[in-house]
Amino acid sequence: MFEIILASKSKVREEILKKNDFICNVQPSNVDEEPVKESLIKEGASPEIISKNLAELKANKVSNKFHDVIVLGADSVIDLDGELISKPQDRDEALSILKKLNGKKHSLISSVCISKNGSMIWNYTDKAYLTMKTLSDEELINYLKKISDKALFSYNVYQIEGEGRNLFINIEGDEDTIMGLPVKNIKKYVSNYK
Repeated sequence: MFEIILASKSKVREEILKKNDFICNVQPSNVDEEPVKESLIKEGASPEIISKNLAELKANKVSNKFHDVIVLGADSVIDLDGELISKPQDRDEALSILKKLNGKKHSLISSVCISKNGSMIWNYTDKAYLTMKTLSDEELINYLKKISDKALFSYNVYQIEGEGRNLFINIEGDEDTIMGLPVKNIKKYVSNYK
């Protein structure tokens, strides 16, 4: 068992940590991600750099409040041919994201950062590649009808652990990475940290 503060309100990330023998204290960072993303996009940052920066920002912000404790920040983004695709704000945007991904291969990038006393001490980024089936607008709309608002706005437009798996013809990569937390690498780091 290893004690960690999770700088995220993601229930999926919390569950992954608990399943992997972490004692998890949840302290959401409440970072306003949109201005950070917009600024980084203007600077020409790649989706991977944006994901890394957001994970570090979240971990450092929470880490400033807790002395000598390790804090984990995480961020996941979709990269479609260099274009950053963020979580949808409403169902219309969710549908337009699914239409963009329809029939194409994209990467899902999950970055994690561990901070202590307000500074990053370790980070890691993993990628998974997903190829979506070519679906009709009606099939995409029917898929969205099956997904609750909470799930849709928390975990991007698909949940690989649920209905979302049916959207894809091919998935390459670690399932935990796709769900937002490359936990094997976190475990490797903390086992050496002790």
